[in-house]
Amino acid sequence: MITDDTVDAYLHRLGVPRPPRPTVDALRRLHRAHVERVPYENLEIQLGRPTTVDPEASIARILAGGGGYCFHLNGAFATLLAALGYQVRWHLGGVQSRTDEQPPGATGNHLALTVRCEGEELLVDVGLGDGLHEPLPLRAGTYRQGPLEYRLEPSAVVPGGWRLHNDPGGSFLGMDFSPDPAGPADFVEQHRWLSTSPDSPFVRALCAQLRDADGYRLLRGLVLVRLGAEGRKVRELTSADEWFATLEEVFGLSAAGLTPARRAALWSKVLATHRAWQLAGAPAPAAREPEHSEA
Repeated sequence: MITDDTVDAYLHRLGVPRPPRPTVDALRRLHRAHVERVPYENLEIQLGRPTTVDPEASIARILAGGGGYCFHLNGAFATLLAALGYQVRWHLGGVQSRTDEQPPGATGNHLALTVRCEGEELLVDVGLGDGLHEPLPLRAGTYRQGPLEYRLEPSAVVPGGWRLHNDPGGSFLGMDFSPDPAGPADFVEQHRWLSTSPDSPFVRALCAQLRDADGYRLLRGLVLVRLGAEGRKVRELTSADEWFATLEEVFGLSAAGLTPARRAALWSKVLATHRAWQLAGAPAPAAREPEHSEA
């Protein structure tokens, strides 16, 4: 458990007052605030500073203005929810991307959460990038959130599990998760691969993303994407100053603590990756490249 001071600091980061008791309405507010304010991002990996899946370490990074990907974001959020009195469970999940050939299933490349509250069970996930803006009731159905539509149904490959189908225009096909409880140790090996392997999409390219009620914003390398009520807009960032300003002003990720040499090295790395991507003739990302991959 985390201290009351840490809970207060976390809630301040989210801009949400402490709920007097754990309710579904309060959970929705917390979830919305998390995906709107805490970015899905891999900046630390790009800087050669891979992190751990320890929830308290993830919370410390969030309180310092950073974010992370599913193991960090959902691990930290689950810890906050438990401290607020919610009945929350970790689950082994698996994201099936549109470009990889891995089969569906709870492969362990994703951490999913469920919460039981006021007699209802809900899927909670602040670590899917262009995924949920709010929790979903854990029952089969189609759910629209802003311009994106999701479908939830029993998993065809995980006994007793569930599958979330992403919006047809989203970056991944879907996510299956097991009904069995899991914990941080179940994700250590996948996290190590995603953080350090040269084949990991997190290692290959920088990404940052924030969800909101109208859609999402994505920075993939030097490509900035906005999907909202006005449609999809794509812009290529052309200078280091513009790129660093976007990183900070749009996604809240500051490079102020970097030395000039580290800042220049990061820009050179992002620029080289972008040029290689251009030479390959890849299309602009619809949401994000598949950050979740099997080791």
